[in-house]
Amino acid sequence: MSLQGRKIAILIAPRGTEEPEFTKPREAVTQAGASVTVIGLENGEAETVNNDLDPAGRYEVDIAIGGASAADYDGLVIPGGCVGADKLRASKEVVAFVREFFAAGKPVGVICHGPWTLIEADVVKGRTLTSYPTVRRDIENAGGT
Repeated sequence: MSLQGRKIAILIAPRGTEEPEFTKPREAVTQAGASVTVIGLENGEAETVNNDLDPAGRYEVDIAIGGASAADYDGLVIPGGCVGADKLRASKEVVAFVREFFAAGKPVGVICHGPWTLIEADVVKGRTLTSYPTVRRDIENAGGT
């Protein structure tokens, strides 16, 4: 599938997003032809982790969430990591950004603990999702499968 000419946003949380859950999707959509914008909670760099605790890579944030609008993107990727997902769902701006994607009917890819952000955005009801096994009950309690 070609994503040529498409703009994809990918979220990153400081000291919490899982390294492979950020880098692999970013690489895949880039290889498919999309341009990717890294959106963080703040400007500067965000450090990813491995296994929620071990420091991994550092990545430049292209834009802070306060300056981002779903209208500027064709799709969204929300990586996981228990710590990172918790930081993302705690941001009112991230939650509003996610809601905008769902309201516009745009595709959203979510990994691992990432569904926590969807739950916080109240967009899970009636949807089937995949997640880390321990998030299953949270999804079901929010009306998802």
